[in-house]
Amino acid sequence: MKDAKELKEALFYTKKSVYEAADGDEIDRAFAFAKGYAAYLDEAKTEREAVKAAVRLAEQNGFRPYTMGQTLAAGDKYYFNNRGKNLYLFTVGTENIENGIRISAAHIDSPRLDLKQCPVYEDGGMAFFKTHYYGGIRKYQWVTVPLALHGVIVKADGSTAEVCIGEDENDPVFYINDLLPHLGHDTDQKPLGEAIPGEKLNVLVGNRPYEGDESDAVKLNVLALLNEKYGVTEADFLTAEISAVPALKARDIGFDRALIGAYGHDDRVCAYPALLSMFEDPAPTHTLMCVLADKEEIGSEGSTGMKCDVFLDLVNEIAVALGGDPAVVRAHSKCLSADVSAAFDPNFADAFEKRNTPLLAGGVVLTKYTGARGKSGTNDANAEYIGWLRGVMDKENVVWQAGELGKVDQGGGGTVAKFMAGHNVETVDLGVPVISMHAPYEVIAKVDLYEAFRAFCAFCRA
Repeated sequence: MKDAKELKEALFYTKKSVYEAADGDEIDRAFAFAKGYAAYLDEAKTEREAVKAAVRLAEQNGFRPYTMGQTLAAGDKYYFNNRGKNLYLFTVGTENIENGIRISAAHIDSPRLDLKQCPVYEDGGMAFFKTHYYGGIRKYQWVTVPLALHGVIVKADGSTAEVCIGEDENDPVFYINDLLPHLGHDTDQKPLGEAIPGEKLNVLVGNRPYEGDESDAVKLNVLALLNEKYGVTEADFLTAEISAVPALKARDIGFDRALIGAYGHDDRVCAYPALLSMFEDPAPTHTLMCVLADKEEIGSEGSTGMKCDVFLDLVNEIAVALGGDPAVVRAHSKCLSADVSAAFDPNFADAFEKRNTPLLAGGVVLTKYTGARGKSGTNDANAEYIGWLRGVMDKENVVWQAGELGKVDQGGGGTVAKFMAGHNVETVDLGVPVISMHAPYEVIAKVDLYEAFRAFCAFCRA
């Protein structure tokens, strides 16, 4: 009879943390890699800012703007900036384009509060901005949090004013009021999801009246200050895109500094390593593409989301320029839908099925399916593709784990995977586990971030 311990080691599957599987040098590299990521997070709190930061990094690494119809050759490195909110980067490989493209697709939008088109009003001696929340948030988490305003105002003459207030230490910040507990009896009786209605997520922006005026004097003073700084009027908010986001910097969490707390890990924690993996090999065998998409948090809609045909347009242009059939290129392409997963949280253990939930510091997460309950709205990648990717990860000693989004009946979520798969591109979700996903301040492990980077690099080379 075989020894039971040896048989268990041979037959059982046991998750390992990165700290168990990796050596000290790799842990040091992970912590060093996280410094660049933290700086990127502070620079890129909206999709517009994320595109600008990515373009800057791409140009530093030899990428140039692409125009539809350009001739292409092996080694060419281009980026296509779609309306300043969605970015495609690609490097032409040395092999036949009909062997397919290796695609990493992440999203760069995050849950936030968008200002309404007519946001400014005064009540009770205070001036406020009305908001409309964007993406899935727990509304109670956004009150009493310091907020910054980011965005762009387009004036009637077509000129634009970029807004970023609340990030510099000398800037003011903004705030959403909450009810004091002494008067909160009625509110305390409400379900958590109803205690803070969306129409009460009003951002406090002023209290000082304009001297010499009596009616709406605080509102007038706020608009006067904005006019002085940006040359705008109240009507210009009709053609503006301004968001309230947490005015919080990325910080190390814990005595051991192993974690990063920040706004926007979902999904910039996948976008950043996917982007940097494009810079690793200046002359790749495969043609590589990195997609930084907008609008994922609201279903990938619009001209900058993954439902837009610009992805097909680009693949078609690349294929034709290199003498290939676009349909053949898509059929032979492979994609990593680079999106986060929910890490097991022992404080809320009842929401998770622990055997199939990713663990913090357990490595990058491969998620076969997302969706809701009966796999509604999911890609559900095929076993052959997952098996191929498993071999790639294992060959490169990437620490990875399988996962799904909590218990079956608890809810669920989606990614861009189903849209990529709908173009006949082999696709599976792969990303970083996150604590407190969609909160104003989320948490990830530095070693998981680095394993994601190693995974994207391995995928590009395989």
